[in-house]
Amino acid sequence: MPFSDYIAFADESGSPVLEGPDPTFPVFVLNCVLVAKTDYAEKIVPRLQRLKFDFVGHDQLILHERDIRRQQKDFAFLQVDPAARNAFLDRVNTLVADAEIDVIAAVIDKVRLSRKYADPWSPYEIALHFCMEKLLARLRQLGQAGRRVHVIFESRGKREDAELELYFRRISANQANWGYKKPDFLALEWEPVFVDKRSNSSGLQLADLMARPIGLKVLRPLQENRAFEVLRPKLINGGLKSFP
Repeated sequence: MPFSDYIAFADESGSPVLEGPDPTFPVFVLNCVLVAKTDYAEKIVPRLQRLKFDFVGHDQLILHERDIRRQQKDFAFLQVDPAARNAFLDRVNTLVADAEIDVIAAVIDKVRLSRKYADPWSPYEIALHFCMEKLLARLRQLGQAGRRVHVIFESRGKREDAELELYFRRISANQANWGYKKPDFLALEWEPVFVDKRSNSSGLQLADLMARPIGLKVLRPLQENRAFEVLRPKLINGGLKSFP
C-alpha cells in the first residue's frame, strides 16, 4: 500500500486520568497536526531549525509549551531580556501562522464526563476517536484513500503506549464505532508511531505548542488567548470538539 502524502502528529495537554482533576485545568486535550510531507520537510522543519539556531545557537532545543510559558529549564534565557523574549514568541507565532497545516483537536471535560456517565470511556480514547474521525474525513477529502498514513505520538511509557495503541487499532479496525456515525476507517491503513520525548520532532513540538491554548480557549472562552488566535485559522471545519 502506498504511503500517504500527509503525516499527522498528536500531542496532549492535561492528564487523561479522571480521578482528582486539576481544578485549574480539569480537561484533557488531544491535538493533531496534519501536514503534507513536502511542506513539512521543505518549509516547517528548516524554519524551526533556523529559529533555534538564531536564539540558542544550536538545534537541539526542544520546544515545550510548559517550559516556554514558565520560562524555565532550556528557556530560562527568556527571563533575562524582555526584548529577546518578545522576539522569540513573535517568531514562534509567525512560524505557526505561516505553517500550511490542518489542526484537529478534542477537549474532554473530565468533571462533566464523570458526572454524566457512570462508567465513562477513557478521556484519551474519546478524544482519539473524535480526532481520528476528522482526520479520516480530511484525508479522504485530500485524495488519500487507500494509502498508509502514519500518526506520530510522543511516548508516555510502555504501559501507556500499549493502551493507546490498543485504542488506536480498535478504532482503525472499525471496532470502536459509537453514536450514529459509522465512519469507515478501513478506507486508509493507519499506523501509529511512538517516539521518545527527546526525538526533537518538529511536528510533535508544533502539536505541543497548540494543545494547552486550545484547552484554555474551551475552559475560559472570554480570556485573551493570543496563541489560540494564531492557530484558529488552521482548525478545519468542525475541527475543535468539546465533550461532553
